[in-house]
Amino acid sequence: MFTGLIQALGKMEPLGGDSWQITCVSHSGEVIMQDLAYGDSVAVDGVCLTVEKVLKDGFIATASPETLRRTTLGGEQTQQRYVNLEASLRVGGKVGGHFVMGHVDGIGRLLVAEQTASSWEMSFIASDAIARYIVSKGSIAVNGISLTVAAYDPELSQFKVAVIPLTYAETNLRYLVPGSLVNLEGDILGKYVEKFLYSGNPNTIATDETSIDSITPAFLAEHGYL
Repeated sequence: MFTGLIQALGKMEPLGGDSWQITCVSHSGEVIMQDLAYGDSVAVDGVCLTVEKVLKDGFIATASPETLRRTTLGGEQTQQRYVNLEASLRVGGKVGGHFVMGHVDGIGRLLVAEQTASSWEMSFIASDAIARYIVSKGSIAVNGISLTVAAYDPELSQFKVAVIPLTYAETNLRYLVPGSLVNLEGDILGKYVEKFLYSGNPNTIATDETSIDSITPAFLAEHGYL
């Protein structure tokens, strides 16, 4: 599990097959490397990968064919750009963003990035696999970065985020151009809500006021959850 607060930038180099060498290239790379060990989990552009070998300034990991197919790690652009790195959350650690699982839901594409007086406003279009989990003012992970959805257009599957200068400067968002592909992960809470609502489970859990089978999208909207 991760928090969406990027700790360092790295670059990926293919080693053949599904193996990759990830090298920390930013000054903050020591945060990743200080106690990195075999078997640890590291989020690489929001994709949870397992450390198979620790190197002086990085590590080697294998991305499964499914991971390469469903994320940007399988694209040629990965070899030509920086990737965001975050070590897994430790017990008792600070959760400065939101709970990010490292399980990418789909690929998005940057539409436009505009600098304002206090931030960068970036608009993306999302694939159908992730669009249903996007809500205005909700959380979303973009290349592993925990961001808040400032606005969302469900008809076009487009959303906007406001990125503070620190996040923009310390992550690979600053290297994106219109058309760049990004990994997107929705809030895990939305996925469980969806499962409970549409699983069709006939079992109910009674309470004083309601039961599972009475919790519908209309019920959630009426009580301010949607």
